[in-house]
Amino acid sequence: MMATLRSHIFIDQLQPQTMCYMGSWVKGSLPRTNMAAQIIEVAPGIDIEPLTDVALKVADVQAGILVVERQFGYLEFHSRDIAAVKAAAEAVLDAMGLSPDQAMKPKILASKIITKIDPGHAFLINRNKGGSMILAGETLFVLETEPAAYAILAANAAEKAATIKVVDYRMIGATGRLYLSGTEAEVRAAATAAEQALEM
Repeated sequence: MMATLRSHIFIDQLQPQTMCYMGSWVKGSLPRTNMAAQIIEVAPGIDIEPLTDVALKVADVQAGILVVERQFGYLEFHSRDIAAVKAAAEAVLDAMGLSPDQAMKPKILASKIITKIDPGHAFLINRNKGGSMILAGETLFVLETEPAAYAILAANAAEKAATIKVVDYRMIGATGRLYLSGTEAEVRAAATAAEQALEM
């Protein structure tokens, strides 16, 4: 049975917060700021194992994420050499007999901006966050997307476009989620960039 290509995401330069957040939980090679990265999400999940073998043997890239969860499999690899990342990604697609445009298109399930966050609300978010803390009075942007891996693309694009804090992003599971905070103007700019990245 042929695997479904759920996400095929190329990031030309990992932004500092997006990279550091990922580095806080990956079990493989740690990425560095401004490295190029490729994220691949497939179903069934176990199919990511032979695809990882292909990627790591064909080019000089390092794997940061290899996760097989209930339904889906995830691979992230990175390098300072953009050509190596692209070569490994192309080899994976060749092994699947697919092209990048056959990946599922991201769907935005929710996108909300909450201004002047309440102190109690900020406290609750910070209890469950993985990145920076949101402070009372800041503006919060939340986004939910499907497939899940596109959350990292949204986070990276938002961080490129505006001065914000990456509070959290979840890129594994049924849906992906992104939490950003900062001033209202900066958060609005970041939200626009995140949405545009998913709509392109």
